[in-house]
Amino acid sequence: MFQKVLIAEDFQGDNKSIVDTLKSELNIAEIQEEYYCDKAFNRLKAALNNQEAYDLLITDLSFKENHIPQKLTSGVALIDAARKVQPDLRIIVNSMEENSVKIKSLFDTYHINAYVCKGRQSLDELVKAMHEIGNGNTYLSPQIDLNTAKNVFELDELDLFILKNLAEGLSKKEIRYKLKKEDLRPNSESAIDKRVSNLFAEFGAKNSTELVAKLIREGLI
Repeated sequence: MFQKVLIAEDFQGDNKSIVDTLKSELNIAEIQEEYYCDKAFNRLKAALNNQEAYDLLITDLSFKENHIPQKLTSGVALIDAARKVQPDLRIIVNSMEENSVKIKSLFDTYHINAYVCKGRQSLDELVKAMHEIGNGNTYLSPQIDLNTAKNVFELDELDLFILKNLAEGLSKKEIRYKLKKEDLRPNSESAIDKRVSNLFAEFGAKNSTELVAKLIREGLI
């Protein structure tokens, strides 16, 4: 089913439990662990370049900051980067997050294969998730109901593109140029203004900086 697995988790106890379970229950041949997203991503890239790609990434969403500067500071950032270099990588998120909107966004935007809530049954669920993925299915912890997220404001591909570029400090004119370059529509300045205004209203933000900060805190970008 899976021969090579990478775990990105910054709590040593959680890592050990996952590794022990995968070895005993699924006989995984090779399991590597990383405590930082940057190191996990570098390991993914190196394996891919050496034609020894990982089959599966298991990652948390939250990683504590420390004295070492990191480019990728969250599980979402790691997933986004990993998807760009290895689109077919299977990904399981193993996290305490129970917000259905955030979890639905992970499936819709980043196409994760499974979401397992940390808890008393999470190791058993992790094994179930891997079996489901191996059979071509997705898996979601039973206590999460994505139907509750359907009537909540959702960010589409264009919203995410605009927000990520605003977060990087680009002007609306520069964002418009990038939209045109990547053939994303609508890409007029008026369309961008309308999108941003709607986002301001929806999230109660007064400016782009406040909007981006709120969405980062919510884990939506």
